[in-house]
Amino acid sequence: MGRRFSLCLIVSVSLVASGLATALTAGSAGAATGRTPGSAAGNPFCKNLGVKYLASAGAQSFCFGAQRNGAAPALRSAAPTVSTNVNAANLAEDVSPSGVRAYGQSETSVAATGQYVVEAWNDATAFFSACPSPSSKEEATGLGFSANGGKSFTDLGGLPNSNCTANLYEGDPSVIAYTAGGSRYFYISSLFDSPTGLGGSYIAMDACKVTGTGTAATLSCGQPVILASSSLCTTITGLGQVCNFLDKDFLSVDPARGRLYASFTEFNINTGASQVEVSACDLGNAAGGAGPAGGTPAAPVCTNNGLQKPPYLVVQQPDPNGCEYEGAYPAVSTVTGDVYAGYEYNVGTNLFNPACFNVATSEVLVRIPRSCLTLTAKAACTGPAARVAVPVVSMDAAFIPGYNRFPMNDFPRVAVSGPAGTVSMVWNDARHHPLGDILLQSFTLGSLAPVQRVPVVLNPAADAANFLPALRVANGKGNLDVSWYSRTNANSAVTGVTAVTGVSPKTTATPGSHATITSATSDWNSVSSDIVPNFGDYTDNVLVTTGTAPYVGGTLYVAWSDGRLGLPQPFEAHLTG
Repeated sequence: MGRRFSLCLIVSVSLVASGLATALTAGSAGAATGRTPGSAAGNPFCKNLGVKYLASAGAQSFCFGAQRNGAAPALRSAAPTVSTNVNAANLAEDVSPSGVRAYGQSETSVAATGQYVVEAWNDATAFFSACPSPSSKEEATGLGFSANGGKSFTDLGGLPNSNCTANLYEGDPSVIAYTAGGSRYFYISSLFDSPTGLGGSYIAMDACKVTGTGTAATLSCGQPVILASSSLCTTITGLGQVCNFLDKDFLSVDPARGRLYASFTEFNINTGASQVEVSACDLGNAAGGAGPAGGTPAAPVCTNNGLQKPPYLVVQQPDPNGCEYEGAYPAVSTVTGDVYAGYEYNVGTNLFNPACFNVATSEVLVRIPRSCLTLTAKAACTGPAARVAVPVVSMDAAFIPGYNRFPMNDFPRVAVSGPAGTVSMVWNDARHHPLGDILLQSFTLGSLAPVQRVPVVLNPAADAANFLPALRVANGKGNLDVSWYSRTNANSAVTGVTAVTGVSPKTTATPGSHATITSATSDWNSVSSDIVPNFGDYTDNVLVTTGTAPYVGGTLYVAWSDGRLGLPQPFEAHLTG
């Protein structure tokens, strides 16, 4: 079965890379759901995906629909070591209205406030569900809600979207929590695109409120709020209007000021050039009333300029050689209100674009001053006030055993530590071991002067493969909690999740102790999946939010896609410290 899977994987990767995946996916996914994959519609962005540049799992879904691979399920278990591992989804919900089981809930994000937790994920059920479907199954962003601190979840299906004939959530979720006026809110963002595979491209979010109290509480979500829109469209004969593609959104919140920020990449529909942008939203004030732009916690007001309007703020202009910028993650200093964003430079194009072969791949970190981030159509500045780049030995060219996507990525994750006066990046890097280590480097808030002379390895030396780290916020003491996928055998697809907690941002040594998050490992060569990538291109963790500075509590929630049931599922575990 291993040889059979490997052959299937190689063929799948080759077809995507050559642009021929359309023939395998357009008929089944499009005909079944009324959703036309972008490749079948002739979208130029999809034609060049995997040929000229790299994009997200949501972009893969938008362009190619369902991509089948995998073999028989297998389970390899180990004794629990940290906490109960909980499936945030319900297998009974992963069935289309026609009775087709979908295989793939991956690419997870998590947030928590008080005893309430939300996890969101890419949901393959959308490939086989028409608009409208019960529980919004046609939406490719699914979510689960816990009212008991993550001990159990209710699978809520897809994000609500009453106008699904116009646009659909396409996955790549990010979840953030906020408390105001004695109520608790969750904001869940995702790619948001037309089911025709053409037209405008957007980043949207739902604002969700916890209603009721205690373990009887439920989650009530509103309708899509547009965070960002394509700034350029063009008309192509025979296709009509096609627009720049927005990708890889992620959220951060400034609870001290009632602001929400989203970072993402915009791909030019004509050239494929990429630029990193940020948008801002007014969430209202701490009492739950309207904020400076009229936004409230339940009805945020965002600085989206609308289709074919200039972006709110471009933090990274396109590279003149076409080298790609992607994987942006924001973090906020709740003391100053400054926003920091990290992203990767020359990802994907270090494989596909000869003009970028001699250009150093790097992690870029920028600072955007609070004074720049006005709640107006355009930000008060034209770019960041400070910028730093760290060279990377990229894992792009790695065929990770059991991982059904090529290329891999090295996207950074970012967190601000007020007590330490630092902003830190973590990423996977192949400079020491071919299948990766998790590296940390911190910088001084404001100036972005490096704190460590060289990046610090966070994972145990015995681990053979480490990738897709998670980091969101520092704890109350200013220390960092980092989690990631790990393997003890380089020649195996058996994967778990490892974490280090309470790491000083200023450390210069590998932590002495590590925690195993997963109570059962996953053999990803034995997991059936309709979705690419099968276990996502990011994981997530976050500390529970509080209503007072520093706005973080002592419970760390970790979210990842897990294959122990024989198909990708969104799991959660938590650690209390």
